[in-house]
Amino acid sequence: MRILNTKTTGGALTAVALAAGLALSGASSASAGVLGCSAPGGKQEGGAVIGALVGGLIGNQVGGRHATGETVAGAAAGAAAGSAIGCEAQKNRAQKQGAATYKRNGYRLYSNVQPASYSRIGQTFVAESGVNLRAAPTASSAKVGRLQAGERFQALAAVRDSDWVLVGVNGVGAGYVRGDFVHPVGRYASR
Repeated sequence: MRILNTKTTGGALTAVALAAGLALSGASSASAGVLGCSAPGGKQEGGAVIGALVGGLIGNQVGGRHATGETVAGAAAGAAAGSAIGCEAQKNRAQKQGAATYKRNGYRLYSNVQPASYSRIGQTFVAESGVNLRAAPTASSAKVGRLQAGERFQALAAVRDSDWVLVGVNGVGAGYVRGDFVHPVGRYASR
């Protein structure tokens, strides 16, 4: 019979939670970020959390008695792997939703994105900071994705009489981002 040492188990759980938090905040992420998927959805975030927990538990078991470093490393590696798997699931879902798109005002939009009045941009932009994609060009609309700081994307159009930009994924409108958080590639940030 195996008796758990509650001090070690509590420390392991604390280390796993800390590593998962670090992974989600982007501290252990590479340039694309743990949350920088180009397809809309929330599967990447879920994959990162599950991966961090599983990786942290495995790292703790491998590490033995003083497993804090192994727990954190396992959680970071698990978050990265889970994030990649989740992003692929989001991309697959977005491809399957190809039939769940519609055309409005000359643009194809995902079914969860509301149409607006547009002025064509058609160039590559970059996010100045991490910013949410929205279903409509308002801050109170539903979150449909996220751009990470430094992430490049297709700016399909500007929403007329506003500071919102329609973000494209493979030519399909995937959501809106505020124009003061992004700029064209090659132009310096306005802040």
